[in-house]
This record gives sequence, structure tokens and C-alpha cells, in this order.
Amino acid sequence: MRYTIHILLKYQLVCFVFSPWDLCSAQIRYSIPEELQLGAFVGNIAADLGFDVKQLAARGIRVASGPTKQYVAINLQNGNLLVNAKIDREELCGPIFDCVLSLDLVLENPLILYQVEVQIVDINDNAPTFQQNQIRLEISEIGATGTRFTLDSAHDPDIGTNSLQTYQLLPNDYFSLDVQMRSGKGMLPVLVLQRPLDREVISKHKLTVIAKDGGTPVQSGTVQVIVTVKDVNDNAPVFPQSVYRVTLLESAPPGTLIITLNATDLDDGPNGEITYSFSSHSSTIVREVFEVDSKTGEIRVRGVLDYEENSAFEINVQAIDMGSGAIPEHCDVLVNIIDVNDNPPEVALRSLSSDIPEDAPLETIVALFTAADKDSGQNGQVQCHISDQLPFKLDSSKNKYYKLLTDHVLDRENTSRYDIIITCTDAGNPSLTSERAMRIEVSDINDNAPRFTRPVYTARIKENNIIGVSMFSVTALDPDVGNNARLHYSLAPTHFQNTPLSAFVSINSQSGEIFAQRSFDYEQIKDFHVKVHVRDSGVPPLSSNVSVHVVIVDQNDNAPVIVNPLPEHGSTATETISSSAEAGYLVLKISATDADAGENAHLSYQILQATSPNLFTISTHTGEIWTIRSIARTDASKQRLNIVVTDTGIPSLSASLALLLNVVDSQSETFSSVTSLSHYTGLTPDLTLSLVIVLGIISAIFLMILIILASILHKDRSGLRDQHCFPSVCCCLETRHSLNGIKKASRSLQIPPNYVEVFGGDPLSQSFRYESCSTLQSAKRHFITANTCKSSSGNNRAQNGHIGNENTKVINTDHYSNAVTEVKQPNADWHFSQANRAELN
Repeated sequence: MRYTIHILLKYQLVCFVFSPWDLCSAQIRYSIPEELQLGAFVGNIAADLGFDVKQLAARGIRVASGPTKQYVAINLQNGNLLVNAKIDREELCGPIFDCVLSLDLVLENPLILYQVEVQIVDINDNAPTFQQNQIRLEISEIGATGTRFTLDSAHDPDIGTNSLQTYQLLPNDYFSLDVQMRSGKGMLPVLVLQRPLDREVISKHKLTVIAKDGGTPVQSGTVQVIVTVKDVNDNAPVFPQSVYRVTLLESAPPGTLIITLNATDLDDGPNGEITYSFSSHSSTIVREVFEVDSKTGEIRVRGVLDYEENSAFEINVQAIDMGSGAIPEHCDVLVNIIDVNDNPPEVALRSLSSDIPEDAPLETIVALFTAADKDSGQNGQVQCHISDQLPFKLDSSKNKYYKLLTDHVLDRENTSRYDIIITCTDAGNPSLTSERAMRIEVSDINDNAPRFTRPVYTARIKENNIIGVSMFSVTALDPDVGNNARLHYSLAPTHFQNTPLSAFVSINSQSGEIFAQRSFDYEQIKDFHVKVHVRDSGVPPLSSNVSVHVVIVDQNDNAPVIVNPLPEHGSTATETISSSAEAGYLVLKISATDADAGENAHLSYQILQATSPNLFTISTHTGEIWTIRSIARTDASKQRLNIVVTDTGIPSLSASLALLLNVVDSQSETFSSVTSLSHYTGLTPDLTLSLVIVLGIISAIFLMILIILASILHKDRSGLRDQHCFPSVCCCLETRHSLNGIKKASRSLQIPPNYVEVFGGDPLSQSFRYESCSTLQSAKRHFITANTCKSSSGNNRAQNGHIGNENTKVINTDHYSNAVTEVKQPNADWHFSQANRAELN
């Protein structure tokens, strides 16, 4: 069947605009028949609202979802409102005459709400039907003319003219049909006896009753009435009244007694025994919710009552006796349900902005929701609220609609998300409450600059490091997130020692890890400062700076260097000592230097091996060699001391020196031609006599050589007097009997100019310092060229000089400037005071 859609009514759109975010109230009504096919046209919402179709699509118009099925939808291409699901008016509204489908249309940007009502018009799609195909009646043959027999009524779910309109009985000789109106809510077919029955003539009558509706075309339903003629039972039960009215609370539990019916029958025996039951006129819902006791007539609650679904019930009860040909009697029980507060408010979220920027202005709409209660009266009045501790508030200016607005300034760094509990309470007694949770995420903006974890950093790196090794790591924190917290590290473009800082260090732009770009030498660079810059990736970017103090940590990479006495041959130095030296005689001071610092430059002196172990001792800290006892005649004339100078670094480094001490008689100096005493660990008594003889021979030979050398030297001096004496050439040869003994220089080693020897101020040290010019020493060894000739009492420090060969007459110091062995700058961290040296001695 093809239906033509008629829009019956359209209400003018009335809009109250308060602000760009306020809701716009409007109501439009359409009317369509039921059972339209899917996609059928309902109306053009774009034209009726006065919007352009593109504008509707851009603003995201949609039908707000509800608890029921979505029967209509919007075509965003043309703005038509179309049927989205099959609409059955009888299923949707039941017996309600005005069947209206309410819709909420929502438009975004700004948010506007339209209310649309679609009236569902009934069509004649249902024919009247009887509950049974046959109705059986037993009528006594003594039934009087005019006796009425109520038949089961037909049911037509359609309404209006399409519903049941009339009954018709096919022609017969005994019965007619009378239609009885039931309180204006329906028709009841009643079979009326027109003439007396005669069971002996006709024992069973078959009648046909037709129920017709008023639709076009007319639809009908039939039922066959079979009348069996019985005899004798001529009294039917009688109710005291035909209609009973009772009230019942909605909260009444199953088993609650509603009413007790009491019908009477004047007959006796089985003909007067009455049973109660629901008649066919009672609806299905009545049978589900109530029950009647067939013996006592008590009507009780069977199911669950719901005022919101059914506020009243009409129960039709029949009473029939047990006699043959019993005639049922009917009565109506009208039950009115009293509403109780049994439904909590229903909170439905209509729109939600799950992310809101932390700089959102006050009263920004975050969410839109509705709160409704199915109860009526005071039980249906709803109030909603949220916690006062939240930076939000509720606005309920519209009926049942609530807006969640910002009420305070948001700060994502303090609170990045809010879990909001909306609590809605009705006004019933006791009141019922519903809650709806929603989570609001606060999106970040770049409002925080990165900050370093410390105001100043100190990085320490050991010298002699590997190039590219990680030195240190700086860390900056940014409470923002995402790109606003993505940090980039860099070095400020500064210089150190006229060199860009990037030549010394580099930094990882992502992690802030600082790497060495060169191998550092503590002796050259002690420390320097690096300025680190960090910025985030926000728009606009924010930044900060920090200073990193880079300290070079000294390593024990320089061994001690013995600068006094200087070895003549390899690592062996030769000095003299008087044979008359007493105990406590200061023989010599060993001086060494170490270019390192701190513990790495703390030096200690030790005699590792000695010809006479009990003759000499050395100060561990100052390097001064003292006699423990007087030199005895039995002691060897050449004493060999193996001295080791060790620093306290880890691992420790050392330097060694072999010192040959020639014991010289107080009258003349004794020299030995023995080349080495390194194999002697001591003298045995068996060798004493042999040594004396050998020494005597050697002394005699040596004396002769000295006389010859003295004469040669005398001639050389005469030649030197004839020449000009340069300031850089010494006129005499020096021999020191001082704290340091006689200092000798090798051919290839020069005492460094940065060496400074510090002597103690004790009387013992000063009393043994003296110098002399000796031609004997010149003939035996190399001579020392000095800047000037000084007296023995005034020369307290080692002179810078060069070593010449025996056949060299005049040596210029400039010739040896390139042959100087470089010694690193000594460190003065471990100088002992005069008092400390006195205690050590």
C-alpha cells in the first residue's frame, strides 16, 4: 500500500539567544503515517530551520542519542529528515491516541538545541481479532427470552476510526446481538436470547459473530459461537456492585492483597459453588501483574508495579458457579497506582569537550548534559551539583539541561586532569541520587621555561683523558609536556685562551651530556667555565642558561726528577765527604721536583742500598743525607748510596740516583780510580791489607798525575789572562762542601732555570756549607762555567752551567741553549717549613 506523506503541522521556530554558547530553544512538529519504508521523507529540517544545507553539515547537526531506538536520521547532503527504522505506532505508543516521537537536534559552533516532534498517524494495518476461534456457551433450556450472554470482545490495536467499530451476528432464529458500551472505553458484544430454547428440537446452535473496524477498506474478524442448550441451573452468581475502585502504592511487593470479591449464588450444591477468574476482557499486562484466587476471590499483586509504565489498571473478574449451564457474572476492579520515589534521576551526556587548554577563559562550556526523573510531582524534581573544590560550576538556566563551565583559571602543571562526579538528587522522600563521572584533560601551553636542576654545575675530568669521553651531564626540567617540554641543549659561543670553547668540549643537544673534544693537561689548564643554553620546542620557545665549572683533575703522569746532584755518567753522581765528619754531619741534600700537584707531587726519599748501611741516613721529606756516626778508618773510602725518590700518586712513580761518596782525608783529598763499587756490599777483613797496598800504589800514581795536570792547568790560566774574560765564563772552578756537596753537571744536562732549592735555617745546615776552587777537581772531572765567581759563603744555590770537555778552553753558554733538557715546572705544594725540617732531622 502506498502512502502519501502529509506534513500536518509546523510550529514557528522561536529562538532565544543569550550568548554564542547559549542553547537555542525551538520546536518543530511533523506528522507521518506509521509503517513507512526506510529512507522515507519526513521533512526538510534545513528549510524549516532556515539554514543552508552546507551550514548544517559544517556545524555537525545530529540527532541526540536517547534511551530508545533512533527512528529518524538527518541527510546532511540535502537536510532531509528521513525514516531510519521501522515505526509501528502500536508498538511505540500502544493505545495512546496522540503518538508523538520527540527528538533533540544539536548544532555545534555555537551549540544550539532544537526540539522536533514527529506525530505518528495510525493506519488501518490491523484487523480485529478474537482471542479464540470458538466461543462455547451453555444455555439452560429454561432460559427466559431476553437473557443476555456476554461474549469475548475482539481486539484491534489500531485507534480512532481504524479501531473496532461494530459487531454483527449472522442471521439466525433464536439470538440477536446487542453491543454494550463499556464506560466509553470499548464495546462488549452481548448475545440476546430472542425466543425460548428447546433442547429436544435443537441441542446446539452455531452462530457467527463478525467484528468490523472503521478503516478504509474495512477489515474484520470472525468467531464461531457454539451454544449448547443445558437444563436446570437457572441462577447466576451476583456481585454486590459492578465496579470496585481501589488505590495501591507503586512500591507494593508481590503478594500484597488488593481486594476480596464476594459474589453470591442462590442455587445450592454445585450450582451455587462459585469460582473466580479473570475474564477475557482483562489485558495481558493485568494477568502479568495481578492474580485472583479462584476459591476466595482475593486479588493480589503478582508482578512488579511501575507507575511510570502504567498508572492504572482495569481488572475484569468473572464469577461462575459449578452448576450445569452456569452463567458467569462480571465485575470491574479499577486499580489506581500511587507514585513513589523509586526512580533515581537519569543523567545523559549530550556534549563533552574532553580536552580544554589551560588558558581557557572563564565560563568556557566544557560539557552539556540533561538530568530527568521518570517519577512525577515532587519525586521528579531534580537538582545537580559538583564538588566545590573543582574549578568548574554548573549552570541550569535551561529546563533539565545543565552546562558545565570553567569557574577558575586552569593550570595543567598543578592538575593535568579532572575527574568530575556530577551528583543529581530528586526531591522525593527519601531522595534518590545518581552520579555521572567524566574526565576532563587539561591541554598544555608553553608557559614554563626549562630550569636546570642546579644553579651552578662543577664537572671534574682527569687529565690525559680520551678525546670524545663523556665529562658530565647537565639536566634541565620543564613542567610542560609534549613539544613544550622537548629540550635542546647547546653551548654559548664563548672563547677560552683565544680559542672557541667548542674546541674544548661539545654537548649532546638531546641529553645534555658534555664530551671532551681534546685531551687535557693539568699542567697547562687547571679549569675553565662553560655556559650551557637550553630551550624548549614550544611556540614561542623559552630558554635558560647555566654555568658549568670544568675542573681538570691531576693524574700522576710525571715521575720525580732529581735536579741535585746531577749525575755525571748515566744515573751516578759523585760527591766528597771529609773523613773527619762526625755524627750528624750534613753530607748532601737530594733535591727533586715533580710537575704534578697534590698527593701526586708529595715526594719521599729513601736509601735503597748503601755500602755501609749504618753510616748514613736520609730525611724522608727533605732529602738531606746525614751521618749517623763518625767515619771510621775501617769504613770504605768510597761509599755508594742508591737513593730512590718516590711520589705518593697511584700508581706511584719514582726516580733513582746512585751516589758515590769519596771519603777525603782532612789534609788531602783522596780519589779512587776504582770505576764501580756497585758490586760491593761491604768490606771483609781479609781484603783490608790488599786494599791498603793497592790504594797506596794508586795514590802515588795519582799524585804524579795531579802534578802534571796542575802544571798544564797553570799554563792554561796564563793563556786565559791574556784574553778578555767574558761575564758568562767563570774564572775559577768551584768545589762545594755544602749541604748539596759538590754539584757536577753532565755533558748533556743543564739544571733547569725553574729549580729553586730551599735550605733550612738550622745552624747545622749552615755550618757545613762552603766552596773552594780546586784545580784537582778540574783535572779529574769536568769544570763548571758560572756567570760570576762568588765566595764560598755567598753561593747558596746551584748555578746554571754547561759541561765542557777537558780540551775545551772557553765555553759560551749560548752554544748549549738548544741542548737543555726540559724539566716541567716544580710544584710547591709540599714544601716543609724550617721547623718541620728540624723535627724531621
